[in-house]
Amino acid sequence: MRAGVDFFDRHHLDVARELIGSRLEWDGCAGVIVETEGYGSEGDEACHTFFRRSARQFFEEHGPGTVYAYINYGIYWLLNVLAKDGIVLIRALEPVDGLDEMRRRRGSKMSDLQLCSGPGKLGISIGLGREDHGSSLVDHPDRRILTRPEGAEIQVASDIRVGISKATTLPWRFLMKDSPHVSVRHGRVRVKS
Repeated sequence: MRAGVDFFDRHHLDVARELIGSRLEWDGCAGVIVETEGYGSEGDEACHTFFRRSARQFFEEHGPGTVYAYINYGIYWLLNVLAKDGIVLIRALEPVDGLDEMRRRRGSKMSDLQLCSGPGKLGISIGLGREDHGSSLVDHPDRRILTRPEGAEIQVASDIRVGISKATTLPWRFLMKDSPHVSVRHGRVRVKS
């Protein structure tokens, strides 16, 4: 079932956890979401809304299910989606459709495990760009999230977030347990100092 506004109009940690095992479809490419991170719009020092006025304004002007795409290190576009009270970063996919196109975009022949095993790799693989910022995962004809089937047995682990230097101890990263497609395996995150 397609995730609608009601799915995203909930606490960011509930959305982040329940996205695990869901299917992201993006312009002919698709994958199972195996890793996410939640960021709270209020009081979370690692969230863009805490230190970027433009991010705070974007959050206030757009509704749940809106894509918040930003460029990281001046190179990689990262896919985030707004929730009721925060932002969820989609960190990794297990690619299932459009793998040839993903490989073409990545510019090399690589294993399925390497295509989308991190937010930068994922962004390149699906063709994410500046023009996607502000688009919708709720009503876009070629981009959507299909929630995991009701009653599906998905084991979700939580861990600390990756690559941040503030609010480093919050267990707000969610992973499909034992998935080889995640960016950093459970318990292996190194905290930036």
